Amino acid sequence: MNKLRLLGISLSAGLILASCGSTQKVTTEKTTQAKEQMLEAPKPLPQKFSTLYKDEDLKNWQHTNPFDSHMPGMSTEKAYNELLKDKPAHTVIVAVVDAGIDINHPDLKDIIWTNEDEIPGNGIDDDNNGYVDDVHGWNFLGAKDGKMAGPEQLEMTRIVAKYRNQWKDKSIAEIAPEDREMFELYQRAEKELAGKLEHVKQLRKRYDQVEAMAANTEKTLKEALKTDKLTEEKVKNLKADNPVVAKAKDMYLKGLSIDALKDFKDYVEIQEKYNLNVNFNGRIQGDDPDNINDRDYGNPNVIPPKKDELHGTHVAGIIAQIRHNGIGGDGVADHVLIMPVRAVPDGDEYDKDVALAFRYAVDNGAKVINTSFGKYYSPHKEWVWDAIKYAADHDVLIVNAAGNDGKDMDQYGEKMSYPNDGDVKGKEIADNFLNVGAIGPYYGPAMVASFSNYGKETVDIFSPGQKIYATVPFSDYKFLQGTSMASPDVAGVAALIRSRYPELSASEVKHIIMDSGLSPQILVIKPEEDDYKGEPKLVKFSQLSKSGNMVNVYNALLLADELAKKKTENK
Repeated sequence: MNKLRLLGISLSAGLILASCGSTQKVTTEKTTQAKEQMLEAPKPLPQKFSTLYKDEDLKNWQHTNPFDSHMPGMSTEKAYNELLKDKPAHTVIVAVVDAGIDINHPDLKDIIWTNEDEIPGNGIDDDNNGYVDDVHGWNFLGAKDGKMAGPEQLEMTRIVAKYRNQWKDKSIAEIAPEDREMFELYQRAEKELAGKLEHVKQLRKRYDQVEAMAANTEKTLKEALKTDKLTEEKVKNLKADNPVVAKAKDMYLKGLSIDALKDFKDYVEIQEKYNLNVNFNGRIQGDDPDNINDRDYGNPNVIPPKKDELHGTHVAGIIAQIRHNGIGGDGVADHVLIMPVRAVPDGDEYDKDVALAFRYAVDNGAKVINTSFGKYYSPHKEWVWDAIKYAADHDVLIVNAAGNDGKDMDQYGEKMSYPNDGDVKGKEIADNFLNVGAIGPYYGPAMVASFSNYGKETVDIFSPGQKIYATVPFSDYKFLQGTSMASPDVAGVAALIRSRYPELSASEVKHIIMDSGLSPQILVIKPEEDDYKGEPKLVKFSQLSKSGNMVNVYNALLLADELAKKKTENK
């Protein structure tokens, strides 16, 4: 058998390898060869698995081998056990541009990047990189005096706030030609903001109704139990002969309580007070966010101040939380240092912060950047594109979450999510950007996450993004879902490849990941932007991304090894 033991050779017609014609010749040749050898395959995997897994069974599902587990995992453990035992490695820095990271978490503290050229806390820019005391990264959301930014507006809200007084009642004929693109963006923002404000108004009304029901339920139960404090155990043990009390008991045990409504309440209030409020300005940094050259802002505190600011810590854990240490879950990559770069608030990130965060990561040695965030308005997108090109020039791969709105990203214009690698159809600004959609743990029609954005031309690959167990602040762990969780899976794979094959470029690693994935030959439910109306539409999984694949660590390492050998032979 050929030396390249691609996973899938001896498996099924249910999962095969698929290649992308634009990638490196060696990967295409080997993938084609693997397809031909698939003729030997035994019976195919079934189209659907009905098993319902408990949370305990899903803690590391993303690392399983799909041909053993019947879940669409990445074959991470198989890769470590069979391919990496004696393979030398060097450390790769992965920058996590996000909402901050709990760098003291026991599963992360030993893998946090340290700037060895900076003396902690002396108030001096010892390494002359423009950032004072950046020992463990940089916080672009903070002020120089140490203050931390809170919630922020959405970008469309900022656009409306900036231009409403100037353009509210004008037509495009009254606008100077050089301003018409921004004027059209403003008009779209006004329309969308009005829609979202109406939606939140309805949510507030619904919350008030449900809160009243919850308050009445709790009042009934407290009177029946003769207590001022309810617990689940007390309510379970309550003998409810009275039908009113019985109904209250049932509703409480199904989740109707004031405490259970907290997240709902917080979401509505943050939308009302901050995200959608044109009169709110959360920028405390003291800089001009419309001036890319005004860069003297931020502080070195990369730790999120509150427990519920868990996003960045979770992303970091997915990439590299310590493997097989008996606590929490397992990261994708070893031999990694995580560089925290705080630039994503509760609200939309500023283009300026994102662009400078990318440049900071590149200038300080990151070889992979994970970007689990996004928005649909980007007034200074050219700054971010310039930073992406800067990363490409320095051989840095950016791995990006495709977004969680069920959108077809191939519908350019209003559907485009930022950051991206260009908004001209079929044209990428650089070849160092991977856009990632999300799948869940069930192989079959419901495999693609219902929330995931997709696109045959704009989303590159899919990876596990539902029920992902990883680190959160204050030494804890949690299951979360989103393309935000799918992206760091792929960032981890990229880091794993770069740690073993440093001679491979960012572009080569990107295409190896795309080409080496598995392509389930099944129909899946296509995500829909406004939820499902009528019968869900079934499409081929291969039609939802450019590669048509879901990421596979085992195959990626095999193809990386083959390409590295080819490069050595051709020197």
